[in-house]
Amino acid sequence: MGVIEIQVGGSADALPEDVDPAADAGQLRVAAGRLGRKLDGRDSFDLTGLDPDRTTAFAEGLVLGGYSFTTGKVPSPTRIRLAGDPAAIERGRDNALATTWVRDLINTPAAVLTPAELGRRAQSLSDYGISVTVRDEQWLTEQGFGGVLAVGRGASARPVLVEASWRPRPAAKDAHVVLVGKGITFDTGGLNLKPGDSMRTMHTDMSGGAAVLGALRLIAQRRLPVRVTALVPAAENAFGADSMRPSDVVRHYGGRTSEIGNTDAEGRIVLADALAYAAARLRPSVLVDAATLTGAMKVALGMRTGGILATDDTLAKQLTAAGERTGEPLWRLPLTEDYADTLTSDVADATNNPGAPGGITAALFLRPFAGGLPWAHLDIAGPARSAKDDGPISKGGTGFGARLLAEWVEALA
Repeated sequence: MGVIEIQVGGSADALPEDVDPAADAGQLRVAAGRLGRKLDGRDSFDLTGLDPDRTTAFAEGLVLGGYSFTTGKVPSPTRIRLAGDPAAIERGRDNALATTWVRDLINTPAAVLTPAELGRRAQSLSDYGISVTVRDEQWLTEQGFGGVLAVGRGASARPVLVEASWRPRPAAKDAHVVLVGKGITFDTGGLNLKPGDSMRTMHTDMSGGAAVLGALRLIAQRRLPVRVTALVPAAENAFGADSMRPSDVVRHYGGRTSEIGNTDAEGRIVLADALAYAAARLRPSVLVDAATLTGAMKVALGMRTGGILATDDTLAKQLTAAGERTGEPLWRLPLTEDYADTLTSDVADATNNPGAPGGITAALFLRPFAGGLPWAHLDIAGPARSAKDDGPISKGGTGFGARLLAEWVEALA
């Protein structure tokens, strides 16, 4: 289908018989997603009997369901008409278009979407009043981003840090949300090379980075009165003569060190730099990161639910509630202190390969870099990708997390 364009207002037809207007918002989003794959451009739907939340969910689901990714000829848009609450319809359309922008980033092959190209595409967010700066390798070296540099040094495509900021006037006093997203544009596993079949989807390993940028786009579109910064440490984890090695010791931004036990546990290495930079330089009131971080999380929670680990109970509840509203479920796992000793290294502050339970120990590895701030870690390794179309979920990159994070910031506002 490619893309669905929504026109608001005018006369419209009743909803199809297989769409229950009494269903809740989540059910309507799923039904609309399935409907979005069957439209022929002559369709119109009357939503005047729906409340704003369900109207938004229906409009959102239609556009998400009609999405497909193409690298060649762009298909002509399918135009439909929706009658109902204009503001609610437009909100749903904006939510979906931000998510499809995220999906396009995720689905773009890594030969095209290098770290530098990810930074270039992020600069389009300036259209929404967002300030975007792409920090190059020289800046990363000068500032001591040893983790990003170590992960990216084996690739011909050089690493960058994308820093995007929304600074509304006026803004909520003392509130500064910092979102950090993993931006590994391709992951071979490095010298701990992945099997071939496990590498096929690794151009999507920057899904967390794309999600935080998409969230920032929505936050700016909604003109939310909260200062928000998105950081995306972007690198390609390549297999080459200059790749980082098992047993290397990496010095992160701020001085903390990590022993590389497994070069395929690279996501936490780049996130660590960005979290430490945020805590030390950006004066955040709260830190949230999103990453396709561990296969263990897919084993624990499957492919539709993201894991959340947090140092603050209120923050965990707020993010989980936002996910319930947007149809992007999270399940909280504990930061169990009993596993902290698995991080012990003889030569560094911690090892990057502490072992099972992998989702929890990965979060424990990241925790010191948050600097004692309220912090939540979203491991979206399962729901960030889908093997098939299903309702509003599309095959490939799903855009999971973008709407959730924007919804959470709106609740803060």
